[in-house]
Amino acid sequence: MISLSKLNQPLKGETFVPGDKSISHRSVMFTALAEGTSEITGFLEGADCLSTISCFQKLGIQIEKSMRPTNGVPTITVHGKGLHGLSKPEGILYTGNSGTTTRLLTGVLAAQKFSCDITGDASIETRPMDRIIKPLTLMGGDVKSVNNNGKCPLFIEGKNLRGISYHSPVSSAQVKSCILLAGLYANSDTVVYEPSLSRDHTEIMLRSLGADIHTEGGRMGEVAAVLHPGMPLHGKKINVPGDISSAAYFIAAAILVPGSEVLIHNVGINPTRAGILSALHQMGADIELINQNTEMEPKADLLVRHSTLHGNNNGIFEIRGRMIPTLIDELPILAVLCATASCTTIISDAAELKVKESNRIATVCENLSKMGVDITPTDDGMIIHGGKPLHGAEIKTYGDHRLAMSMAVAALIADGETTIDDEKCVNISYPSFFQDLKRLSK
Repeated sequence: MISLSKLNQPLKGETFVPGDKSISHRSVMFTALAEGTSEITGFLEGADCLSTISCFQKLGIQIEKSMRPTNGVPTITVHGKGLHGLSKPEGILYTGNSGTTTRLLTGVLAAQKFSCDITGDASIETRPMDRIIKPLTLMGGDVKSVNNNGKCPLFIEGKNLRGISYHSPVSSAQVKSCILLAGLYANSDTVVYEPSLSRDHTEIMLRSLGADIHTEGGRMGEVAAVLHPGMPLHGKKINVPGDISSAAYFIAAAILVPGSEVLIHNVGINPTRAGILSALHQMGADIELINQNTEMEPKADLLVRHSTLHGNNNGIFEIRGRMIPTLIDELPILAVLCATASCTTIISDAAELKVKESNRIATVCENLSKMGVDITPTDDGMIIHGGKPLHGAEIKTYGDHRLAMSMAVAALIADGETTIDDEKCVNISYPSFFQDLKRLSK
């Protein structure tokens, strides 16, 4: 448990945030399947990404951490063995709390010459896996839910796979990536259609390692990721940018605390992930992008100043539709920001929040209500009537790292004391979060 109080001084200074979680996962996975040695800098050493390393080590991949950190973050060296270099693990592959590890790795394992079991912690065993079991089965894969409930544990019998054209009912980078990774081993093209483009880190990184993959469509129609199999992957140096999901908490804190000005270095601003920047710009946030570059993944330094947020001319701000996949992980901290805005915010088309580390529709509304926010849950989102002052409360995190960090930021402007029951859950994605927050508030 940790106790936090309202800040009486602005946040000032510069900071780096941990490496992008999505890109960190993929950098280890894809270079393990590549030929040759790869060096990864900026890797996020959170619990989820360490689960990915552990699983690939059990699959026979040599992975090392250097003793000479770069910007305080070590270099990860992966000795790839090519697409067919994995070996049967001893025992069950354990993915911890990581849905990314579980779903993407299942796509790889479906095409191997061995069988294995995969599962995670109690949270993972509640999360839906039918969304990957169905397309993998259509590809000729043999993936079974051990308890016949469409969830982990999974038993995977490696098979020869065929390419498919699959229309995903949801825009999910994990589902898309699982199918594309299986498609690397298929006997023909694999095409994944989505209602709108989900984060495209998989497509970008696979292409940079040598895969024949491209995207078609867009605008108002479906978006398709098209993979032509048969091309080997080749190892390379990868620099992981800072995670915009982690940066979001400092963006929010600087906006909320009067007089604040914070510079966040080297943040990934991939358009499929940077929806929070677009939404906040529309609401009047003072966020400046400087030192932009596009090395593999676009990135920039973010200069954020205290701002007063507002809605459109009608006093309403809507977050819905194609915006949702670009900011799905930031919706808890966006809800905190919207609670302070001089408008009513309507978040919809976000039912995916129900199957995250917690049911984030329910848990965000529960905790912000405790802090005095006028917030109502809906089937696919929430309605927030902003502008009421916040007060301290006893926060229950349900083991959800993003909920814990969002409520910690809310505590910075709440009257009285706020207690967070499980601050250690932030280790999943941002182990030094509370230390970095304290440093900027001195």
